[in-house]
Formats: sequence, structure tokens, C-alpha cells
Amino acid sequence: MCDEIKDITEIQIQDMIDLEGIDEPLLLKKAKQATPARIGIGHTGARYKTTAMLRFLADQAAASDAVFTEVSQEVVEQLGVFEIKTKCNNKNEMLIRPDWGRIIEEDQQKILLEKCRMNPQVQIYFGDGLCSPSIAANIPDLFPVIKKGLEYEGVTVGTPFFVRYCRVNTARTIAPLLGAEVACVLIGERPGLITAKSMSAYIAYQPHPRIRVHGSIEYQ
Repeated sequence: MCDEIKDITEIQIQDMIDLEGIDEPLLLKKAKQATPARIGIGHTGARYKTTAMLRFLADQAAASDAVFTEVSQEVVEQLGVFEIKTKCNNKNEMLIRPDWGRIIEEDQQKILLEKCRMNPQVQIYFGDGLCSPSIAANIPDLFPVIKKGLEYEGVTVGTPFFVRYCRVNTARTIAPLLGAEVACVLIGERPGLITAKSMSAYIAYQPHPRIRVHGSIEYQ
């Protein structure tokens, strides 16, 4: 019987050391804990060792999957929100036509008008963006904290919802439509070799159709 193949991604990259004859192992371990850089993974001649190379390929595949996978209906239901979509019909369109990923068409706008609280001070919504797994990984913990903090300060918060095939500048349509003073989209951010669940918060004050939202705060 063959031994079970271990999942090398279960090991944190900061804990992955594959070097021999280290004079200061504790110093190397401390250095690895201070950075996500791939140090102390060893070489065989001019190339990485097999485990390090397989881990690199696995992390690269996870990042690629994060871009192309869909947020499942189960996740949307678990969040307890409703869903709209941009002009895009699939992920490929969102990637090659980012301008479509910023357009909320009239039928989707009607859904927002029917289901959302009007004229909130802050409207928060969620978008898959370039990292679909970030929705399930971050929103359940992040959104309630933001909402409670705002409400504690007496700030009114709009009805949350999910936007599929979402780009950042959807805020310039959504905020004026709902009469929101501030729009905040929690959106999947470009994944990398360190995390495939990264999320950013893009915030705009009094956004309008001519504004371009480009500032962000990142969560990983």
C-alpha cells in the first residue's frame, strides 16, 4: 500500500526550511517569521529543491484559481445578502472588458432600488473582483465589525449586497443611485504567491459617474 501523499500547502511558507549545516538555525527561523519571502528553502545546484518548486507551483495555481473561480450561491446565501451583476456575463468578460465590470445596467439598478435602504450615510457592498475566495474568507468577520463600529458612532449603514463580476468603479453608479454619502466596496484583490484570499476596501466620498475610485486598504 502506498503512503498517503501529503498536502505541501498545509505548511506555512514561513515554517518551510530546507537547508543543511545552518550555523544559526534560530536566527534563520526568526528571519523567516519576519517576511513572506521564500528564504531558507534550499537549492540543488542552480535550481530549487523539489519540495520548494512544487510549493511554488501549488501557490501559483491557487492564485490563478482565485481569479477564475466563481463565488458560489451557497456563499452568497450564507452571507445573507442578495446578488446583482455587472454588464459582464462571465469571468473572461470581466478580465478582458474591465469597463463592463464597472457598469450596472438598468435591470440591476431596479433590484437595488427595490431592496436597498435609501440615503444611507455609508453604503457597503461586496464584489468578487480578481479574487473570489476572498468573499467567504473575509466578509463574515470583516463586515460585522465595520458595520457595528459605524453604527456605534451614529452612522447609518445601507443594505449590504454582492456584485458579481465586479470592478472597483461600480461605486460611481451605486452611491448616487442609492443616495449614499460614502461608498465602500469590499472587493477581491489581485492574488499572489503569499495569499489567494486577499481583499481590499475601496472607499469614495460622494462618488459620481465622472469619479475614478483608486484608493484602497488591503486585507489578507
